[in-house]
Amino acid sequence: MLKDNLIMLRKLNGYSQEEIAEKIGISRQAYAKWENGATVPDIEKCMLLAEIHGVTIDSLVQTTTIDGKEVIPPPPTGKSIFGSVVINERGQLVIPKDVREKFNLTGGQRLIVLTDDHEGIALIPAEMFEMKMRKAMESASIIPEE
Repeated sequence: MLKDNLIMLRKLNGYSQEEIAEKIGISRQAYAKWENGATVPDIEKCMLLAEIHGVTIDSLVQTTTIDGKEVIPPPPTGKSIFGSVVINERGQLVIPKDVREKFNLTGGQRLIVLTDDHEGIALIPAEMFEMKMRKAMESASIIPEE
């Protein structure tokens, strides 16, 4: 719910209720009513709140859970959380349909597996990765011009 997201985002970003209220031109008491669910902001104030916290209006007003259990903060604009997947005994996983559709992933398509020892695993379409690597190498003059 909106009130939960407002509390989480404010605390994650290190703001007080007074600071948020000041940024959007309302009283701290009016803002506190949004956080306790007594009232809700109008759409213009929602736009300002989303901008302050760097999230979309959709993610601001919707509660996201992991597997229907734990409520998580709204992701930053341009980032998404689609839930979790389970790796089977053979090390395979199924990419959720919403993700496949959003990124136009199809059966047989090659993906590059990227890792970070602290952050985890990421998948990127091979064509995109190869294009970015080519551009980076051209910028660094590693690939001779033809």
